[in-house]
Amino acid sequence: MQALSIWPSHGGSLVVIPHLDFELGSSCSASIKPRSRKKWSVIEGCHSFFLLSSYSRFSRSETCCGNLNCSLRCGFLSRYSRLNVVLFCEPKRDSCRGLAASAWALEEQEIGNGLETEESHSKDNDNDNEGEVESEKSERIDVRALASSLQFAKTADDIEMVLKGMDELPLQVHSSMISGFGRDKHMDAAISLVEWLKRKKKESGGGIGPNLFIYNSLLGAVKHSKQFGQMEKILDDMAEEGIKPNIVTYNVLMAIYLEKGEATKALNVIEEIQEKGFSPSPVTYSTALYAYRRMENGTGALKFFVELREKYVKGEIGGNADENWEYEFVKLEKFTVRICQQVMRRWLVKDENLSTNVLKLLRDMDDAGLKLSREDYESLIWACTREEHYLVAKELYSRIRERNSEISLSVCNHLIWVMGKAKKWWAALEIYEDLLDKGPTPNNMSYELIVSHFNILLTAASKRGIWRWGVRLLNKMEDKGLKPSSREWNAVLVACSKASETTAAVQIFRRMVEQGEKPTIISYGALLSALEKGKLYDEALRVWDHMIKVGMKPNLYAYTIMASIFTAKGNFKMVNAVFQEMASSGIEPTVVTYNAIISGCARNGMSSAAYEWFHRMKVHNISPNEITYEMLIEALANDGKPRLAYDLYLRAHNEDVNLSSKAYDAVVRSSQVYGATTDLSILGPRPPDKKKVQIRKTLTEFSKIADVPRRSKPFDRKEIYIPPKHGNQ
Repeated sequence: MQALSIWPSHGGSLVVIPHLDFELGSSCSASIKPRSRKKWSVIEGCHSFFLLSSYSRFSRSETCCGNLNCSLRCGFLSRYSRLNVVLFCEPKRDSCRGLAASAWALEEQEIGNGLETEESHSKDNDNDNEGEVESEKSERIDVRALASSLQFAKTADDIEMVLKGMDELPLQVHSSMISGFGRDKHMDAAISLVEWLKRKKKESGGGIGPNLFIYNSLLGAVKHSKQFGQMEKILDDMAEEGIKPNIVTYNVLMAIYLEKGEATKALNVIEEIQEKGFSPSPVTYSTALYAYRRMENGTGALKFFVELREKYVKGEIGGNADENWEYEFVKLEKFTVRICQQVMRRWLVKDENLSTNVLKLLRDMDDAGLKLSREDYESLIWACTREEHYLVAKELYSRIRERNSEISLSVCNHLIWVMGKAKKWWAALEIYEDLLDKGPTPNNMSYELIVSHFNILLTAASKRGIWRWGVRLLNKMEDKGLKPSSREWNAVLVACSKASETTAAVQIFRRMVEQGEKPTIISYGALLSALEKGKLYDEALRVWDHMIKVGMKPNLYAYTIMASIFTAKGNFKMVNAVFQEMASSGIEPTVVTYNAIISGCARNGMSSAAYEWFHRMKVHNISPNEITYEMLIEALANDGKPRLAYDLYLRAHNEDVNLSSKAYDAVVRSSQVYGATTDLSILGPRPPDKKKVQIRKTLTEFSKIADVPRRSKPFDRKEIYIPPKHGNQ
């Protein structure tokens, strides 16, 4: 059970104070009770009463207890909890008002203050909790045993059977037991005890009976037991008994509505409080803020606090001398910040995209002068896990960098990952640059993440032949201390090859070797392809010889390039030699290999040789595709062989090969030029023109693909080759 401390208020009601520090009067003494036996005493005097738990701490006696106008001997009471200290004090008359009723503390006990979702419970063993009450006749009563005997009561008669013949107990003890029954989910016992008190009130002619504090405790029991159906009955009972609610009652009602999930009704209670002429307490406002948290309405919570602050500044609230409003207002401000942070985090983890809401709430908090801490920002960054969160993540990162000198490395790595997932690789690179310039020092995870992003960019450049950006990305990596691996070098080599940039490919290959990176078969293949496209056949043969010399085994792609080179040179003897070497290496030629040879023949006006290789591929059961037919048809048509071109077109049509309009136009034009007797109507309708896929080679076009800066300085070919630094292997 949670420990309670009960103090008298001016209205005769009691205040519960959990775990507070007090300074007692000048005449104080403390004694340590054995752990094997814990007792507590309840003493009344001058209509005043207070009840303390073992969880309260006391400082040395320099100040006096205020508002206690008589000598008071006091002990400790804790329902079911361990009691280690018994304190007796003699407060001075007319002493300072240092020990007053605390409505905030009472309401924290009843609603949990909204700051903590779970309440602490006692962990004591059952055998070590023998709470005792000293009655007016100095008889000891075991309250723990008394509460245990009452907890299964269902009616007032069950209570009477246990309490019959016992001395009259203070109402505060009954209140404590009622609260305990609520926490232990024994609501029937709590209601039965109140009904028994009502019966005793009638029997005694208005003596002892349930008061406002008893009913507030009963409403608190409803909250804890979650038997919300009893709330209206209790309120009707209070009205019937002529007991009017106070601010504590309304605060407990707000807490009950929150427990029921009716946050809007909880907020409506504030209007009722003001209509009844009560001044909302700090807990009233904290409960209202917590209602906005339950509704996940951060904007509403912020607006509520701003309006509250305006009233506080104008002096419309905070005039109660019993409340330290300066201190309580700081707590409310911190609570508002916490609620906004929690709501934004909830928005980020939802399935729907609420990034705009988060950004707006951040701006609204700036306008209100409320700032999140670095830890709050980092917590929100961790909640950014989807592509659409990159704007929020980038904004949070900028705020941390602008307002704080430190940031967690793990958070930076997470940001780099988020930016990459959102395809904002350049933004990820900027974060990595900040790590190098401002700290913290990047680790292996940082390195691997940023290199993976470079790979994505280089792959995009490679696929589209955007070799200039590939070169710049390599330079960027080296500039930031990232050593490109063969994968990155190969991506740039392939981009140069696709763009037919032979000189650039040669220089990149040279840089790769000088940087100590061993070329792979992909490196050699890309270089051979670039040389072949540049018609530097002799240089390509020297590269091939070097590749074989260093022990690099050719793959199908390398063999295909060499076959294309020998075809372009008209050396079909070497083409056959390539095929023989492929066979000895266990590599079978594919349609791509034959297409390279046929294309080479077509480009060099050797239609007969192309037609021969077409038949060879049929003999080896390799089916031609549209590239095969189109290149061969175009070669035959241009070489004055319209009939063969015509027959091949019909053959392709019968095999359901979709040829382009270019092949159709070549057949028609050749037949007309050379006067071939062909029925062009059999060819069918002219195929539609295919859209030309243009390879993006400009920096502006690539910036749209890779989200890189669109404005950049003109490319300087000197960027292709950067001499290695001294000592670089």
